[in-house]
This record gives sequence, C-alpha cells and structure tokens, in this order.
Amino acid sequence: MPFTPNVNVLQKQLGLWRNLIIRYHSVNKIKQLLVYDCELWRNEDIDRGLDRDEIKRVVDDFVKSGHGEWEDTAHTRIKVLWKKPEELASDLYLWAERNGFIGQVCTLYELSAGEDAEGASFEGADDELIRRALKILEDQGQCTIFKGDTSEEDGVKFF
Repeated sequence: MPFTPNVNVLQKQLGLWRNLIIRYHSVNKIKQLLVYDCELWRNEDIDRGLDRDEIKRVVDDFVKSGHGEWEDTAHTRIKVLWKKPEELASDLYLWAERNGFIGQVCTLYELSAGEDAEGASFEGADDELIRRALKILEDQGQCTIFKGDTSEEDGVKFF
C-alpha cells in the first residue's frame, strides 16, 4: 500500500498504523517489534504489503510518537511501549486510588503480575517501563519507591 503524498492523509495513515501496532502488541503482550519480520506488514488474504521504505516510514513515525524506542543501533528492533511512561503513570495512580492502595505499599511484581492488576493497562508491562512511570509519580510527590532484597521485592507506596 503506497503512502499518499497528501500530508493530511499521510498523517491519518501513520496514526492508524501506530494504533494497530500498539493494539496488536498490547493485546498479545508482545514487548518488541522486529522491524522487518512483523506479520502486520503483510496481508496474505489480499496479497498486499508494505515495502522496506514504507516499513521504515511507519516505524520511524512510531518511534517519533514516543510509543517505541530503538533497541539496537542497526534499527532492526523496537521496544514497544504500550503506553507512554506519562500515560502509564496516570493509569497507575488511578488504579491505586480505585483499589485502595493510597497509603499502602505494594510490590512492583504485584503491579505487573498481581491479581489486583488483572485487566489494568499495565498488566504484563515491561518492568523498566513501570519503573519509569513510577519515577514520574515519585518526582510529582505521589509515591515513594522502596528497594527490596530482589527486584521483585521492590515496592511502592502511593500518596
């Protein structure tokens, strides 16, 4: 599918690609996109797909949007951020409010894999991304992060 030269239509197309990548990776709990080995680029049913230049345009836009970060200098792998750290920070704090965790301590493991996090936007999220989101909250005075004996025992207290 060649991209249109019309700037407005191109931005709409790239936005649709961003949403598709985020949705696909979050639903399937996939944290990495292999740039030239992704089934999203090809639709066998209609025998259409993106060429390398079009893939590059999509992934460059994806990274520029803040939802992806290059994992290698060759630009063949992208860490997919299902949510931007700022969005995840907001989700974490709302979750803490709704579930009675304000003033309570919970482990980072509970946030990503605990039963209270089931169905939350951060369930199964990358540990490093959760830490980045919590650091944003800590900088805003909304939580304190505690170091445990192991990374799974690291905790957070929400205020």
